Order: sequence, then structure tokens, then C-alpha cells
Amino acid sequence: MSTEVAKGRDRAELGVAAFLLVVGIVVLVDAVSLETNIAQRGPIGPKAIPLLVGALLLLVSGLLARDVWRGGRGEPEGGEDVDLTHGTDWKTVALLAAAFLANLLLIERLGWPVSGAVLFAGAAAAMGSRHYIRDIVIAGVMSVGTWYLFVLGLGIDLPVGILKGIL
Repeated sequence: MSTEVAKGRDRAELGVAAFLLVVGIVVLVDAVSLETNIAQRGPIGPKAIPLLVGALLLLVSGLLARDVWRGGRGEPEGGEDVDLTHGTDWKTVALLAAAFLANLLLIERLGWPVSGAVLFAGAAAAMGSRHYIRDIVIAGVMSVGTWYLFVLGLGIDLPVGILKGIL
């Protein structure tokens, strides 16, 4: 590996460590600012897990930075189905971004069952599936199923949109 590539990887790995440090600090600051009522909290309280996660993020950040400074390097991707000689497929990235943008624009107007189906079917098409009818049926079943899971199973209201009264 050339020294220029190694230096680039050093910066990238230190960038990951810096990102983990920032996320850890944000999580800790947010956890400390949580308001708790002694009558509402259990034996542990709502701050315990965020404080633990924030502290662990800081620890991992420090350990990663120390490893990089000492010469440690992450192993490059070695997946059997990944061709590392090819660049990014920007067409697929753009199609996936379009599917997410369509979901963002449609979810309030048409509701999750429709916008989720557009997202799922669009992602399948972007990834190369050419079974459009099957993908649309599966996307419809998945989006309605996830809507029911969130609304009935978790008690989280997702917009139903144009299917109000039907679902």
C-alpha cells in the first residue's frame, strides 16, 4: 500500500474516532439534560442507559484513536461479493436517494402505507430487481404490515393518509 493511501486511511480512521467522540459528547450532554420525576422513574431511571452509551462511545473513540496513532489499521473490505476495483455506482445511489425523497414528500399527503410501498418498490428497482409487479405487491404488504406493527403493536401513530377509514 502506498504511503499516500496509508495517510488517507489514517485520516479517515481518525475521522471516525472524532465522529464517535462528538456523538458520545452529544449523547452525554443530552442524557444529563433529561428531566426526571422521582415518581415516574423506575429503580434505574431514564438517564442510565444514555449515560452508559455516551461513556462507551467516548471509550471506543479513544481506543480507536490510540490504535491508529500506534500504527493499527482497519482491514479493507474483503467480502466475496464485493468488487473493490469498481467505483461507486452513482446511478443506484441516485435512484435510492430518489426513493427516499419520494417517501419524504409523500408520507404526509398519502400516508405511510402508500409512501412506504413507493420506498420499498423503488429501492428494489434501484437495486436491480426487474420483477415490478411482484415488488409492488411485496412492498404493499410490507408497508401495510409495518404500519399495523407501529400503530397497533408499538402504539406509534404513523400517518394513514388516503387509506383513512380503510385501514
